[in-house]
Amino acid sequence: MNELLIYSTYLVLLINLIIYSYSFFRKGKANVFFVLYLAFCFAMQFSMELCYQLGMTNLIFVNIFFIGQMIMLGIFYNSLTQVKSQKIFIKISLALALLVLAIQFYIDSSEFLKFNLFEITLTNLLIVIYALFHFYNMLTESKRYYYTTVGLVLYLLASTVLYLIGNFSVGLNSELKYLTWILNAFLLLVNQLFILYDWKINFYKEITIKN
Repeated sequence: MNELLIYSTYLVLLINLIIYSYSFFRKGKANVFFVLYLAFCFAMQFSMELCYQLGMTNLIFVNIFFIGQMIMLGIFYNSLTQVKSQKIFIKISLALALLVLAIQFYIDSSEFLKFNLFEITLTNLLIVIYALFHFYNMLTESKRYYYTTVGLVLYLLASTVLYLIGNFSVGLNSELKYLTWILNAFLLLVNQLFILYDWKINFYKEITIKN
C-alpha cells in the first residue's frame, strides 16, 4: 500500500512536469517558475528515493526540499501578484527566513540532518501566506492556478502536522509511525492530482481549441 502511494505520486509528478513543460515551451502559457518548481520536486523525490534504496539517510534532501520549495513557490507567487506591497513582503520574508535558517544551521549544523521542526513550520507557513495572497487576489482577477493553490494549502498545513509528529515518533510504536507516513504520502498524491486537474481546466482546453 505504501509503495503504491509513493510510486503513484512519482508517476503523477512526472506527468505534471511533462505537461506543464509542454504548456510552457510549446504554448508559452504555463508559468516558468512553476515548471521549475515541478522539476525541483521531481529531482528531490528521485534523490530521496535513491538514498532510501541504497540504505542511506535522505534527511539532508528532505531539508533541502523544504527550503527549496519555499524559495521556488515564493518566486512563483511573487510572479503572479501585481500588488506591490505583496511583492515586497514576499521578497523580504524570503530573505529573512533564509537568514534565520542560515544562522540556525551555523549554530547547530546537526539540525540539517534531522526533521527540523522550526524549518518545517517556517517554510510551510510562509508558503501558505503567499498562497492566501493569491486567493485574495483571485477575488478580482482570473483564477489562475486556483486548484494548484488549494492543493498546496491543504497539503502544507496537514503535512506540517505530520512531519512534526514524525520528529517525535522515535518513542512511538511502529504502527503509528507507519500510519503517519501513509497519510503524508496520500496527501502528497492528492496535491499532485490537484495540480494535474488545474492543468486540465486551464491549459488542456486551450490546446484542444487551437488544434
